[in-house]
Amino acid sequence: MPTPIKFGTSGWRSIVADEFTIANIRRAVAGISAYVLTQPTPHRVLVGRDPRFLGETFVDEAARILAGHGITPIVIPDAAPTPAISYAVTTLKASGAINFTASHNPPEYNGIKFSTHDGAPALPEVTKQVEAAIMALGDDPQIPRLNDPNPGFETIDVKPAYLARIAELVDLQAIANAGIKVVFDPFWGAGRGYSCHILRSVGVEVATVHDYRDVLFGGHAPEPDDHLLNEAKAKMNEIGASLVIATDGDADRFGIVDIDGTFLQPNYIIALLFDYLVETRGWRNGVAKSVATTNLINALADFHKVPLFETPVGFKYIGELIIADKIAIGGEESAGLTIRGHVPEKDGVIAGLLVAEMVARRGKSLGAQLQELFAKVGSFYPVRENFHLTPEAKANFTQKLKVDPTELGGRKVTAVVRTDGLKLVLDDGSWVCYRLSGTEPVVRAYTEARNEADMASLSAAAKAFVLS
Repeated sequence: MPTPIKFGTSGWRSIVADEFTIANIRRAVAGISAYVLTQPTPHRVLVGRDPRFLGETFVDEAARILAGHGITPIVIPDAAPTPAISYAVTTLKASGAINFTASHNPPEYNGIKFSTHDGAPALPEVTKQVEAAIMALGDDPQIPRLNDPNPGFETIDVKPAYLARIAELVDLQAIANAGIKVVFDPFWGAGRGYSCHILRSVGVEVATVHDYRDVLFGGHAPEPDDHLLNEAKAKMNEIGASLVIATDGDADRFGIVDIDGTFLQPNYIIALLFDYLVETRGWRNGVAKSVATTNLINALADFHKVPLFETPVGFKYIGELIIADKIAIGGEESAGLTIRGHVPEKDGVIAGLLVAEMVARRGKSLGAQLQELFAKVGSFYPVRENFHLTPEAKANFTQKLKVDPTELGGRKVTAVVRTDGLKLVLDDGSWVCYRLSGTEPVVRAYTEARNEADMASLSAAAKAFVLS
């Protein structure tokens, strides 16, 4: 029996040549095809990729499977950001998109993200249908496939229309007028030629690092996190830049470094941009955040008197709110965000450009702006830790999560939130949220203290709860 193909919070991912094989790709695309054929005609599906190893081969294979099912594939020849593919789905009124990417996972991984006709990540009710269709294929499926050696598939360059839309949403001229310099690090990924191109088009001085294809991503995960941004920081010092903006392997996540070399964690960037968009755009329709994302956003929602939506982890839930125009911005602590009028998908490109606009128009460093936020609504210090468990310990902890604790580390629990996992809110507004990984024996503990002095004790209490 083939290994079951499961679509998690952001698609199906696995190790190339282990579970991510041509045979399993055929099964996955056949399952997606079965779903697409239940939707209104015409059946047209975009097929794209990030720059990972064998991406072109996987795109061609997927296009042939789609064609074999009577679905028109529209091939994106070059590596493209996930948000650019999402935008193309909406502008072309396609049935969806198959995107070969493992996002920020290490280079030995690849995966499939499936977007529906609205450009949003497929919701659980859709992926369950896809998974059921895959299972229905059986052990030795005869999957229809176009075998023409010269199939002549329709192709599209998604870059021009996407960058034109970004130019409508970001005040690029304000960045140019401020005279700031920017360093862009695409991490060898699909964001190459996007953020730097649009900034240079208006005269902004941009320097790049890791701006070439490397299917091994420098030998590590293409994740724009602090410990991997040293070359970008060095370049920033070299040219006297005000900012580093970075994107991950498929450019749906962002990383930001302030003028003094400080990495600003995504929690703070989302909060700063929320405050900035209310100030500059006047958008007061709402804000969304995952349950594991900083409560600084909750405090700002109260301050600005706008509705707050707290979602399970998984950007598809925020995408739904964008489609319904219920929010000005939505974000997750794992470095994903989007804004009103844009794609219902994470977009690391627009995140970095909006931060550049915010720095340019406010004329202050990100650190100074964050201290101003704290002065308005109080301070928040979030941390995320992963705890690796034995299978037995994971099973025990799974049972423990079913009970509502009344205290944590000797402190009273005032609220228990089960939007996703187990979130315990303490009497001073600090909190801990536990989520079990669906793919490995790991529990993720998200903690947030209200002052720096309490961070260590709260983290210790969170760990003790897991291991006790």
